[in-house]
Amino acid sequence: MNREEIFKYVKEKYNTIEEYLWERYPLYAVLKHGNNKWYGIIVNISKEKLGLDGKEEIDILNVKCEPEMIGSLRLMKGFLPAYHMNKEHWITILLDGSVQSEKIKQLINLSYDLTKK
Repeated sequence: MNREEIFKYVKEKYNTIEEYLWERYPLYAVLKHGNNKWYGIIVNISKEKLGLDGKEEIDILNVKCEPEMIGSLRLMKGFLPAYHMNKEHWITILLDGSVQSEKIKQLINLSYDLTKK
């Protein structure tokens, strides 16, 4: 999935429209509930800042996750410790095609449920 496919998915499933909160980071898109709690954020960042090879930018999605799932997810291709979020409760998903769409949707849904209170 890419960012546009994610925006379409959350619009259809949760009636969420991405919000761009920072003038300095015009492509950083927040996904949040009506209660203003975030359940996802998509950012563009250099691979280098993620500890990956290369200086080109990549889109990533941060979602909230069950702490007991995070360790096993980090062992899978396309997952990293959460960038700029609590690493115990959030995970970073690379939006480079390395993670299947259904897995991304499953984790978006989980994050939505975990943050709706």
